[in-house]
Amino acid sequence: MKSLRYLNKYLLKYKYRLLWGLVFIIISNFFQILPAQVVRHAFNLIKEGINLHNLFEGMAQQETVYDTFASSILVYGVVILVMALLRGLFLFFVRQTIIVMSRLIENDLKNEIYEHYQSLPLSFYRKNNTGDLMSRISEDVSRVRMYLGPAIMYGINLVILFLMVIPYMLSVNVKLTLYTLIPLPVLAISIYYVNNIIERKSDEIQRSLSGITTFVQEAFSGIRVLKSFVREDDSHNNFTKASNNYKDKSLELNFVNSLFFPLVLFLVGLSTIITVYIGGQEVMNGSITTGNIAEFIIYVNMLTWPVTSLGWTASLVQRAAASQARINEFLNTKNDIVSRENIRKPIEGDIVFENVDFVYPDTGIHALKNVSFDIKHGETLAVIGNTGSGKSTIANLLPRMYDVTGGRILIDGIDVRDYNLESLRSQIGYVPQDVFLFSDSIRNNIGFGLPSITEEQMVQSAKDADVYENIMRFPEQFDTKLGERGITLSGGQKQRVSIARALVREPSILILDDSLSAVDTKTENAILNSLRRIMANRTSIIISHRVSSVKLADKILVLEDGEIVQHGTHEELIQQQGLYKVLYERQLQAEDSQ
Repeated sequence: MKSLRYLNKYLLKYKYRLLWGLVFIIISNFFQILPAQVVRHAFNLIKEGINLHNLFEGMAQQETVYDTFASSILVYGVVILVMALLRGLFLFFVRQTIIVMSRLIENDLKNEIYEHYQSLPLSFYRKNNTGDLMSRISEDVSRVRMYLGPAIMYGINLVILFLMVIPYMLSVNVKLTLYTLIPLPVLAISIYYVNNIIERKSDEIQRSLSGITTFVQEAFSGIRVLKSFVREDDSHNNFTKASNNYKDKSLELNFVNSLFFPLVLFLVGLSTIITVYIGGQEVMNGSITTGNIAEFIIYVNMLTWPVTSLGWTASLVQRAAASQARINEFLNTKNDIVSRENIRKPIEGDIVFENVDFVYPDTGIHALKNVSFDIKHGETLAVIGNTGSGKSTIANLLPRMYDVTGGRILIDGIDVRDYNLESLRSQIGYVPQDVFLFSDSIRNNIGFGLPSITEEQMVQSAKDADVYENIMRFPEQFDTKLGERGITLSGGQKQRVSIARALVREPSILILDDSLSAVDTKTENAILNSLRRIMANRTSIIISHRVSSVKLADKILVLEDGEIVQHGTHEELIQQQGLYKVLYERQLQAEDSQ
C-alpha cells in the first residue's frame, strides 16, 4: 500500500466526490436492509393472519379479516418495491461520484505521466523501451483506476454493510448469526485465491496474444523478405505453435472460470441451509419467529456479493500497488537537464566548445575527448568523420539533449546551461540523423515547430529544402497525409521535409546531422546551393560522413574516436595526409565506379 500513498493527493483533490459517494453508499444500504425487516413483518403477519382467519371460521368477520390481511400484504409489497427503486437511484449516485472520481483521477494521472515523460532527457529514453513507457501510461494506470473506483467503492460498501447488518443480526440471535456467517470467510479466501489464478492466467494469455500480434505484424511487414527466402512454411509453423499456445492458455482460464460461480453458489447455498436449520431450532425454542429466518436468509444473500468482492478487491489493490510502484519509478526519475540562470535572450550564434568531454550515461561510451573549437556568427562549420567518431554527439550537446561531463559550451559568451531550455531550443533548427515524420499532413509536419506558419513561409522552406516540386506532384499537395513515420515518402523526401521543418522557424543556429545521406549527389548540391542563402546570416553546423556535403563550409573539423584529428578549410585539408584526404579519395572512387 506504500506506493498507493502517491494517489492521496488526487483523493484529496476530489474529496467531495468521495464524501458524497460515502453518503450515497450509506443511504443505498439503508434501503437495502430495510426491505428485509419489512419481509420479517410480512411473514409474521401472514402467520398471524392465517391463525386469525381460522379463528373466525364460519363467521361473517372472516371476510373482513381476509380483506384487511390482503391489503396489508399489498402495502408491504409496495413498500419493498419503492425501497428497491430508491436503492437503485442511490446506487446510480454512488457510481456517478466514486466511479467518475476514478475516471477523473485516471485522466489526471495520465496527463501527469505524459507531461513528466516529455520533461525527461534523452538518456532516459535510451535506457527504457517505448513499449514499457506505453505500458505504464496505459495498462498500469488502468489497474490503478480499478483501485480508485471499484476497489474503494466495494471496500467502503462492505464495511458499511457489515457495520449496519451484523450488530442488528447479533441483537436478534447471536447463535443464528454466528452459524450463518461461518461460510462467508471461507468464501472470501477461496475467491481471493481463485481470482489470483484467474489474473495470472489472464496475464499469460495477454502476453501470448501480444506475441502473436507482434509475430503477425512482422510477418506481414516483412512479407517481401519472407517470400524471397521461401520461408512461408516455417512462418506458418511458428504461427501455429504460437496460436496453439494461446489456445491452451485460454482453455486453462476457461476451466478456472468454470469453478468460480459453482464455488460461490455452493457456499451461499450452505449458508442458506445453515440459516434454515439453526433458525428452525430457534423458532421451536421460541427465541425467534419464522419472519426472522426469512430476514436472515435475505441478509445472507445481501452479504454474499460484498464478501465475494472482498477477495476480488484485495487482488485489485495488490495489482494496483504493483502498477503504481512501476509508475512511481518513472515519476521519481528527475530531469538533470535544468537551467541554472534561466536566461531568455535572442541568440546571435557565436559558439565556443572549451575542452568538452562527454560520456554517455547509459552506455559509458566516451564520445568526446577534450574537444575545443569555435564558430563565429554567420559561419558554417562542417564536422566529418567515420561512424562512431562523435559527430552526432556535438549536435546533441548544443541544444542540451545531454549536458557535458567535462568542459563547457558557450553561445554568445554564455554557458548553454544558463539559458532557459525552451528559449535555447526554440532558436536552434535541428535536423536529426534519424528522420521522424508524424502520421499527419505534410503541411502539419513542416509547421510542427511553428504553429502560426503562413503559406508563404511553408512554400519558401519547402523550396529551400528542394522538396517543393515533389510535394506539388502529389494530388493533395501540402495536405497529403503521410503514413506511419512518413512511409508515404522516399528516404530523400523525408529528409528534405525534415530540413524544411527546421528552416521554417528561421533559427539562429542550424544543425544538419547527416541529413543529406539519403539523397543523391545532384540533389545534395541543389539543397546545399539553396541553403547558401539561409546559411549566410546564421551559424550553421553540417555533420556528415560525405566530403561532398562539407566542402562548402568555412571550417571543417575531422573527428576520430571522439578527438579532433584535423581542422581547416577543404583546400587546406586536401593538401594534408590524413583522414580527410582518405575519405575524399574514397568518395571520388565510389563516384567514378558509378
